[in-house]
Amino acid sequence: MSSFSLSVRSVSLTRLGWGGIGMMLGASALAVGAALWKLLAIGGVAFGAMAGGAWLGTRSGAAHAEGSTVRARRLAWGYGLASGAMITSTGAFLIPSAIGHDATVGGFGIAAGVLLGFILHAAQHQLAHLSLPMDVTTLELTAHSLAAGVVIGAVYATMPALSLALGLAIVSHKGPAGYAAARRLRRAGRPTSVLLVPAAAVAATAVPVGIISPPGSDVLHALVFGIATGVFLHVALDFLPRCEIGGEISEAAGLTGEAVPDDHFDAEHHLLDRLRLHAVASAVVGGLVVFVAWLGVHA
Repeated sequence: MSSFSLSVRSVSLTRLGWGGIGMMLGASALAVGAALWKLLAIGGVAFGAMAGGAWLGTRSGAAHAEGSTVRARRLAWGYGLASGAMITSTGAFLIPSAIGHDATVGGFGIAAGVLLGFILHAAQHQLAHLSLPMDVTTLELTAHSLAAGVVIGAVYATMPALSLALGLAIVSHKGPAGYAAARRLRRAGRPTSVLLVPAAAVAATAVPVGIISPPGSDVLHALVFGIATGVFLHVALDFLPRCEIGGEISEAAGLTGEAVPDDHFDAEHHLLDRLRLHAVASAVVGGLVVFVAWLGVHA
């Protein structure tokens, strides 16, 4: 019975991935028909960045499936680089956009988004009983992308011309998010194609909203994009590699925390200390990569 349920669940996740592709194709067709070329480009870059990151994360997880110290170090670097890049791009690109419409309301929106992400994670045990086709992280990334797409579509007419800076702002947070989320899904034994839904979500909402061009206000845009930014920031912080017993890194290293002789305990303690150094270094490097890329764009 359990194997049958798992099989059905895997099929539904795969179909959800195809649904993401369908969303992207449908949004692209609408954009072409309405000549919304900037929205088409933004949605396409967002889709390609997250889908590409997810593909790399899937391949990385498949290539190093064995549990070992090397595996734990690779996992720490994978999560650290991704989360460092996500946090830096959030601070450099997403937060200024949120508060640019209205500083106070945007700030409240960011706070609400972080809390919403925390609520979803706190309720993930209850959500698991609902047999949802997505894990909590994918739900959060989808919510972020849908909300961001609404604001992008609403302010389409006043958006700046496409540039390398805009491309960097998109790629620097979508790509790492797809990579880290795919690695987590892979470790949980779940199909990573589900990430095609949040990858397509920006275009899926931006294009219809751009066509309708509903009346809006800076206050509303600040609130919606602030919430989207806060949710994404929570995801970025959640991906920071935590080298504690019971976490993904220690599990990959084969550390259980069970009662062991003193000499073995000391060895585990020193291993966790070394992994923490890798975690910190990787997060810093991930942030520096975004910073250096930003310097290159503005050089």
